[in-house]
Amino acid sequence: MEATDIRRTVELEDRHWWYRERRVMLARELRRLGPPGRALDIGAAGGGNTRVLVEHGWDALAADYSETAVELAVRRGLRAIHADACDLPLPGESFDLVLAFDVLEHIEDDHTAARELVRVLRPGGRALVTVPCDMALWSAHDVASFHFRRYAREELAALLRGAGLVVDRMWSWNVLMRPIVAWRRKRIGGSDVTDVPRLVNLGLGAVVAAERYLPVKSLPGVTLVVRAHRPASF
Repeated sequence: MEATDIRRTVELEDRHWWYRERRVMLARELRRLGPPGRALDIGAAGGGNTRVLVEHGWDALAADYSETAVELAVRRGLRAIHADACDLPLPGESFDLVLAFDVLEHIEDDHTAARELVRVLRPGGRALVTVPCDMALWSAHDVASFHFRRYAREELAALLRGAGLVVDRMWSWNVLMRPIVAWRRKRIGGSDVTDVPRLVNLGLGAVVAAERYLPVKSLPGVTLVVRAHRPASF
């Protein structure tokens, strides 16, 4: 991400419906993982998700390729390092949880990045990964966001399994919003992550929140979410 995009993310994420609901999803997954330990947030940007880790008791480290992102995360009181996701300056088998939210699509060599994710994860450790799904949704938004690809389910599963992870669960997120997202992104010339009026923001957040209670996670969405683990013998 460019420095301006990271600053815009930090400015928006506390109130924007998309970031807010993604933090809710992350918090729900953390509660399912059991006692907290050491966590690495790869591609942390300004550390919005790292804060969720800390709030849930994790000893969390934010890592990002952008010096601007690291600076902003440190200003928020987070531990953060400058790091390339394909060559993490961290010892192997040192984290109980690795988070990679909307990271792999930004990396041309996503296979190397996935292997690095597994390398720093201890045997038995968990990974939470999100990526944009379905090349049918490719648009100017992806170009403006510096994406190399959007993922099909089978493609993402093969990538993570090839790196050494066991995929415990994969599901779709932003399913109900998919028709709106598809329509809007065909009509705009750049990223659609922008500030919106308060009532619209509340309404869009409510639509995504409804997915928590509906059997829609196997349907096509905008994002794929994976919970996985590194096997004890690797």
